[in-house]
Amino acid sequence: MRVLGVNSIFHDPAAALVVDGRVSAAAEEERFSRRKHGKRPVPFSAWELPERAAAWCLAQAGLEPGDLDAVAYSFDPALCADDLGESDPWEWLRVEYAQRAPQFLATALPGLDPGAVLFVPHHVAHAASAGLAMPYRDDAAVLVLDGRGESASHLAGVYRDGHLRPLYAQRLPHSLGLLYEDLTRHLGFQHSSDEYKVMALAPYGEPRHLPLLRDLVRANGDGGFTVEPIAWSALAKPRAAGGEVTAEHADLAASVQARLEEVILDLARWTYEAAGGPRVLAMAGGTALNCVANARLAARGPFERVWVQPAAGDAGTALGAALHVARAAGQRPEPMPGADLGRGWSDAEIEAELRRAALPFTRPDSIAAEAARVLAGNGVVAWFQGRGEYGPRALGHRSLLAHPGDRATTRRMNDVKGREQFRPLAPMVRAERAAEVFEGVLPSPYMLFVHTVRPQWRERIPAVVHVDGTARVQTVDSREEPLVARMLAEFERLTGLPVVVNTSLNTAGRPMVDTPREAMEIFGSAPVDLLAIGPYAVRRAEAFR
Repeated sequence: MRVLGVNSIFHDPAAALVVDGRVSAAAEEERFSRRKHGKRPVPFSAWELPERAAAWCLAQAGLEPGDLDAVAYSFDPALCADDLGESDPWEWLRVEYAQRAPQFLATALPGLDPGAVLFVPHHVAHAASAGLAMPYRDDAAVLVLDGRGESASHLAGVYRDGHLRPLYAQRLPHSLGLLYEDLTRHLGFQHSSDEYKVMALAPYGEPRHLPLLRDLVRANGDGGFTVEPIAWSALAKPRAAGGEVTAEHADLAASVQARLEEVILDLARWTYEAAGGPRVLAMAGGTALNCVANARLAARGPFERVWVQPAAGDAGTALGAALHVARAAGQRPEPMPGADLGRGWSDAEIEAELRRAALPFTRPDSIAAEAARVLAGNGVVAWFQGRGEYGPRALGHRSLLAHPGDRATTRRMNDVKGREQFRPLAPMVRAERAAEVFEGVLPSPYMLFVHTVRPQWRERIPAVVHVDGTARVQTVDSREEPLVARMLAEFERLTGLPVVVNTSLNTAGRPMVDTPREAMEIFGSAPVDLLAIGPYAVRRAEAFR
């Protein structure tokens, strides 16, 4: 059975292909269009489909649109409440576009039968992206938290034998995701995009507004929650985009972050009891990208394991919708094989691109050893290997790498990327070395939890230690990522440090690099010492003589 999943209704349009229960390909439209998040989350953009991502998924499997058994669209307009237009007078337009999605898709994918398009409820798609894609075959509770779906902002449920039983759904306007979005907007960042910046800012503040927020944002004890209107300006002056970030802004961020963590813990405890005490919790939804809250839930919640979909935001609903339809048809989907589900290039294709660009390059005996040597000399490496990542995290396929032992690395890398200086850098480490350096959820292959850096290591790897002594770790399994593991092992041999700085291969406001040409462009425009692209090495000194 061949099922194409499509997300397009809000933001992060994406496509995913599931063939006979196996995830074949998944990609976000932003990697093709080069427009961050694909589009803005407004009703006027609801018609924009992930045309290029969908076409690539089909081509990757050698399929034509007419070969598909189903197209799973991760929004069901029949579930939209009649009163949602009270908050947005243009909401009807979003619903209208969704109703016409089968015709739009048939136009975008010539040969597709509009009758093959199936509507999957948005939060069911989120839930499936976690509960059906996770590596554990146990029954699992599932918790979806985001800004909004059709008429809800939350879903708690349980998967038994691969089938979802909903336990509770919180109706709008109450939404933890929209709460965090409103805060993001008030602090001068772009909502539905920059919430991770607020999370990074929170450790610089004190949660002095927590008592008030406990009154305004509260779990109800029945699986749901209440979010009362908050007068943000009474707590901190609004910040203009690009304006100074003050202590009162940091305090407000710290307060909301702390309250979010408390409410998520309450919701998880209720879900655990209502689901009958399963060992595993699977999470999705944009709020599940809050790695600080995830770490607190894993440490203090009732579940033995917490698994978060690496594409937890709306892009992941493309995969979830496809998995849900496959399961409903009687197939038992396989766990997703990893996050490297996007485009890749052969060595020959990469070499042809390098020659077209007239860039001098070499093919060292080991590109991993060559990168480690440059990193050990405090150089910056652009690392372009294998298939691109699905989701917002760079996980060793489209990464900028640097030395963690130099305090100046943080400012240097933030300058290279055009980022705010309060934002931390993340470490990658081989899985077998992680517990010596970090405390927390291990392994952590998708960089979705924060970890405490052990005190004896904080002075040795200062570039990846946040102000609160934590780091957002990616662990590397040598069986799954042998090339990255070899680079890390060689770097440790040269420096004694098992950790390398890993941040996404992009600059501020732009999607991650996804093609060899884009990798060469960032190499040419940023102070990068080595481009490690496939088995080839391009050195700045030689390329720009």
